[in-house]
Amino acid sequence: MHIDWTSLTPATALAGGALIGIAASLLILITGRVAGISGIVGGLLRPSPGEIGWRLAFVIGMLASPLVYAAIAQFPTMQIDAGYPTLIIAGLLVGIGTRYAAGCTSGHGVCGISRLSPRSLTATAAFMLAGFVTVFVVRHVV
Repeated sequence: MHIDWTSLTPATALAGGALIGIAASLLILITGRVAGISGIVGGLLRPSPGEIGWRLAFVIGMLASPLVYAAIAQFPTMQIDAGYPTLIIAGLLVGIGTRYAAGCTSGHGVCGISRLSPRSLTATAAFMLAGFVTVFVVRHVV
């Protein structure tokens, strides 16, 4: 994967991080729910009464936000060097990992660490370690 690093500035990173923090904070203040994407989407697949509206609004907001960004700025150029089989396998492994970890990087990494959740600290450390090992093996061993 190639990323145009000149398009990524501290200002855009700060703005993006602030928006994620505001969204996660508002969700937990308004609904009492953690902004874990796998849990939100999973809740749409097995809906509970009174839960569909806010979950659907959150997912629509995530899908619409790139359109809002495109109206304001140009997307940075990006090139993914992996083929479709690799991307499919990677997606399946991430999905399996979120089930075993009882959450995803957004739930554990963003919301859990900010609440000093021991389970989230452990899960995030495991995510990071798995990522480091995977990159090392793919780049230097395989």
